[in-house]
Amino acid sequence: MNAMNDPHGLRPATELAQQSPCRFPNESPDYRRARTALLAEEIELRRHIERVAAQRRALPPGGPLPEDYLFEGEHGPAKLSQLFGGHDTLITYNWMYGPRRERPCPMCTSLLSAYDGQMPDILQRVGFAVIARSPIERLVAFKQVRGWRHLQLYSSADNGFNQAYAGEDPQGEDVPAFNVFTRRDGVLHHFWAAEMGAVTPDPGQDPRGAPDPMPIWNLLDLTPAGRGKDWYPKLSY
Repeated sequence: MNAMNDPHGLRPATELAQQSPCRFPNESPDYRRARTALLAEEIELRRHIERVAAQRRALPPGGPLPEDYLFEGEHGPAKLSQLFGGHDTLITYNWMYGPRRERPCPMCTSLLSAYDGQMPDILQRVGFAVIARSPIERLVAFKQVRGWRHLQLYSSADNGFNQAYAGEDPQGEDVPAFNVFTRRDGVLHHFWAAEMGAVTPDPGQDPRGAPDPMPIWNLLDLTPAGRGKDWYPKLSY
């Protein structure tokens, strides 16, 4: 599609890629041709991510919350409406560290460790809460061992939040979940949830979202070996 036919006036990705000034010592013509073709695909991927994000932002309001769930936080009881931190948007992550687990999920923990460092920045824009079914004392004890400084932890042991917004069986195993909630005119609505999971991966893939929320996988995707299939994050090394 040329720029004249593109409704957004975007220049063709192939044209932009051809104009890249990047060249590196001793690269071959074959490398540069292949890299330029890849660059065009990377530009198209960026544009597709932008289109998906715009479509997500345009979602109509989700369902109003059935209740203002009461959690046990590090500093005492807190309702979901209090987790927004003065913002109109709240992101929650269901951490797989319920009372049936001896130790938390390593994958969840790796994700949250990455977010802990970014949390002071994230909290400038939105509220963010980490929710798990274990007692709050158990969650805080692991937070201290892991060295997390900024994540805000809440126990859902005594409410139905995980069942409603993570699809968990109260007597079953933990389920990870991202959810986004909004507050408009005092009313709390569900806005979005990560719905890619066990039924949506393509052959040879682990279940994951798009874009992948875990920074580590995005970095490994830049390498020759990629993510690999014989490695998994651990709680300690």
